Amino acid sequence: METIVMYTDGGSRGNPGPAALGVFIETLDKRFGEFLGTKTNNEAEYAAIAAGLRKIKALIGKDRAKKCRIDCRMDSELACRQLNHVYKIENGKLQPLFFEVWNLMLDFGQVEFSHVPRERNTVADAEANKAMDGAAAAAAQERMF
Repeated sequence: METIVMYTDGGSRGNPGPAALGVFIETLDKRFGEFLGTKTNNEAEYAAIAAGLRKIKALIGKDRAKKCRIDCRMDSELACRQLNHVYKIENGKLQPLFFEVWNLMLDFGQVEFSHVPRERNTVADAEANKAMDGAAAAAAQERMF
């Protein structure tokens, strides 16, 4: 089974605050970030995982996706443990995000979640920060006019 390695990160400046996601699909050499508006860090983490899974499916197609193993690597211990059924999801805002990821998993042959140290997730982190910085710069420019 073909394996696709994906790194995800979500962040917010303030919790909640301006938030963004970052994704690095290492196997396909694709990376992107997206500003999310006002969210918590954990909401941004889940948004990153969902966005990454959707992007992989869009890039490789439905048929190939069904035959792939996705290795999702993240520095969010909470999201990783929740997705691996180690921790319960007690935050009501995270429950629908969990189910969104869970439903996206059905598009693939296998999806695994693993925790990595922050130092091994620098590309996804940089994409999230770039998206937050871009949104902050756009807001500052808007205030000038």
